[in-house]
Amino acid sequence: MTPVLDDNPEPINTDVTGRIPKWINGSFLRNGPGKFEIGNQRFNHWFDGMALLHQFKICNGQVTYKSRFLSSDSYQANSEHNRIAVSEFGTVTMPDPCKNFFQRFLSRFEIPKPTDNANVSFVTYKGDYYVSTETNIMHKVDPETLETTKKVRCKFIAVNGATAHPHTEPDGTSYNMGNSYSGKGRAYYNIIRVPPTKSTEDETLEGATVLCSIPSADKTKPSYYHSFGESENYVVFIEQPIKMDLLKIVTGKLRGKSISAGFSWDPKLNTVFHLIHKQTGTVSSIKYVAKPMSTFHQINAYEEDGFLIVDMCASDDGQAIANYNIQNLRKSGEALDEVRPTGLFPRRFVLPLNVDDDTPYSQNLNQKQSWCYLHGEDLHQYGGLEFPQINYGKYNTRPYRYFYGCGFRHLPLPIVWEHPGLYPSEPVFVPAPNATEEDDGVILSVVITPHKGTFLLVLDAKTFEEVGRAAVPVNIPYGFHGTFNATA
Repeated sequence: MTPVLDDNPEPINTDVTGRIPKWINGSFLRNGPGKFEIGNQRFNHWFDGMALLHQFKICNGQVTYKSRFLSSDSYQANSEHNRIAVSEFGTVTMPDPCKNFFQRFLSRFEIPKPTDNANVSFVTYKGDYYVSTETNIMHKVDPETLETTKKVRCKFIAVNGATAHPHTEPDGTSYNMGNSYSGKGRAYYNIIRVPPTKSTEDETLEGATVLCSIPSADKTKPSYYHSFGESENYVVFIEQPIKMDLLKIVTGKLRGKSISAGFSWDPKLNTVFHLIHKQTGTVSSIKYVAKPMSTFHQINAYEEDGFLIVDMCASDDGQAIANYNIQNLRKSGEALDEVRPTGLFPRRFVLPLNVDDDTPYSQNLNQKQSWCYLHGEDLHQYGGLEFPQINYGKYNTRPYRYFYGCGFRHLPLPIVWEHPGLYPSEPVFVPAPNATEEDDGVILSVVITPHKGTFLLVLDAKTFEEVGRAAVPVNIPYGFHGTFNATA
């Protein structure tokens, strides 16, 4: 885990070796945790670090780098008090030592407030860039300066959180998911639709609507989900056996426990696929049931010949979240092997869409496949695969052939491009101008080299041969997700 003490808001020149294609014109934006220590206190979990935004600006074969800490309320409060003042996923804040004993005692009974430390991803709504986490608070940011321009709370719809992985249609319409809780304590999963355009310059999520609400199977223990799938006509929600105990979460501060302590894996429960029609909001009466599994990221989904094909990175074990405690990530070698999560592997499910009362229950309706693993045995040596990406602009919701990801031995190692001691981040595909083939373009990935700096890697997406790299003379921590913002 590489500690970062300062950001670099002014552009820094990089040392380019090889050749960065001159047709790449734009900014590679990245998000992730960048500060794990506040004063003499440390965060406990990888998900807790203060959001650090990164920009690799690529123009005419040259690259500059800048970074900026997100100016969130959490960051400001922590900086002002020089301690962890706002609880995060794996870290619960202690009572303010400046308060008297009675005030500190009462503070333990306060319901935890959602953090606005949006350290997961860059997303777009109505053409604007936001950074988000999994609460109902986002920040609108300027992709050129990385400055925070507006704090945005999802006040237009009654949800208590939303994923950091919305899907965007070609016309700009966005879909996302978020939880809500009724006065009787019932948890619901909500499908959210955001219109494609804004009517005024300062508009944010106005016009967002809840397309439908699905009650949780266990009303006080909804399933955790990090993302969801979509095909041309359906939103695909996977209700998995990773459960959130709402009572434990709400009373966590009283008990001195973090939000993560309210998460649990129940392998006695099955996994349920829910299909929601995107135009009507109708939830399919058919429930597709699979054995217990956990998934964080879907790869793609599409409809073909009366079936819905859903691809994802999945594991038969749901303990992965707990393994990302900071003390585990500071380990190395065999000690890290012992705590790394059970492999997440690409897996395909094929769901029949045309089912009625006469459809046989225990028969494979697709003679080709009902579900399968999308890999050979050689992938096991890499510990699995995560952070999947595709040629999203042209192949999301459509039949596709290629996806890209990071291996999961220790921290993610590459599947095809591999060098000892180098740790590449999520690979992002950038299509070449006038591309005619799915893999016609490049892969961008930020590569961490412990004690040796960091560089932006550019690979030929067809061959995975290195085209060029841009070395940055500062440390960059391993982040989560990013996107490419193309400029004319």
